[in-house]
Amino acid sequence: MLAKRKKAALLGAAALLMGTCAAGISAQAAEPVKIGMITTLSTGAGYLGDDMRKGFELAISEHDGKLGGADIDLIVEDDGLKPESARQIATRMMESEHVDLMTGIIFSNVAMAVVPKVVRDGMIYISTNAGPSALAGAKCNANYFNAAYQNDNIHEAMGQYVQDQGFKKVYLLAPNYPAGKDALAGFKRYYKGDIADEVYTKLGQTDYAAEIASLRAAKPDAVFFFYPGGMGINFIKQYAQAGLKDEIPLFGPAFSADEHLVDAVGEAAVGMKNTSHWSPDMDNAASKKFVAGYFAKYGAKPSLYSVQGYDAANLIGSAISAVGGDMSKKDDFRAALKKADFSSVRGNFKFGNNNHPIQDFYVREVVADPDGGYTNKLVGKVFSNHVDAYASECKM
Repeated sequence: MLAKRKKAALLGAAALLMGTCAAGISAQAAEPVKIGMITTLSTGAGYLGDDMRKGFELAISEHDGKLGGADIDLIVEDDGLKPESARQIATRMMESEHVDLMTGIIFSNVAMAVVPKVVRDGMIYISTNAGPSALAGAKCNANYFNAAYQNDNIHEAMGQYVQDQGFKKVYLLAPNYPAGKDALAGFKRYYKGDIADEVYTKLGQTDYAAEIASLRAAKPDAVFFFYPGGMGINFIKQYAQAGLKDEIPLFGPAFSADEHLVDAVGEAAVGMKNTSHWSPDMDNAASKKFVAGYFAKYGAKPSLYSVQGYDAANLIGSAISAVGGDMSKKDDFRAALKKADFSSVRGNFKFGNNNHPIQDFYVREVVADPDGGYTNKLVGKVFSNHVDAYASECKM
């Protein structure tokens, strides 16, 4: 009888121990994954970061506040388009908030102030927009993943398209910061005609009267420009007001023809061609679900920034699922990110050796939206499974 009691006691103790361990594992699994999002929510470019954040949050809401089965603690801060502010926020997020990973930066000058340091310090960073060439080539890092594009890519596609259309002399404009220089470098990589001029303007500039006068005098047969956000709104309006819309065709990247921008510009944007890795009329199930879900949640059309936030969140979710929510398994988490095992709204999506996407690029045209306002429609494909120009410089 005594032996039976001892056996029962031992079994009870074992059960208690197992229950305690299970409770500990459960508590550990219940620990939310902390994601630090630094993005631009103010200034004339604030809607870009807001769109990106909304896309990211849509993915979380579709999974009842989780990604990959884990609760998500999303910490969002505005960088105000100031590199030093972003650097300070990043330091605070790592040292005080103890985030598990970081994301969200829109502008490349801000990214260059933040990303190299945080990835050197062991933080995993997933870009939802900025893709400076420096981080795609020799300065690539195993902790840095870009879920959007490499800066040159979309402009490369337009360089190829303008070349294919037979334009002989093109005038180029972009803001004077890393993404602006990457933009024009990308365009020139595939366009082989004459460059009438290559003009870099102040980041955030709103008045382009002098540039438009110089452009008119140069007599190009086409113009390629890269002006995201408020810069693009002002430039396109002033270009049309100067009477050049029907005289010299205007070409740009998707960033200069996003859904908010073309609505703000209105009729002046109609007919403008732009290149992108996504369009709201993409014919795949993931994109259709995303567009419908975004409109239902926010009452607005999604932009490319929304897409990139949404895809980045689902990419992160796939990696969280692979490690069972245990963010201490950094090597496994990185390996899972690299697999890109999620349904991208863009269709084809995989990572190259430098952790930048290999994907398709299209040309779109701005049109009047039957439901009101303006939108983009697909015109054709320019590149399939396009690899960025700096991948060969990356030693990973």
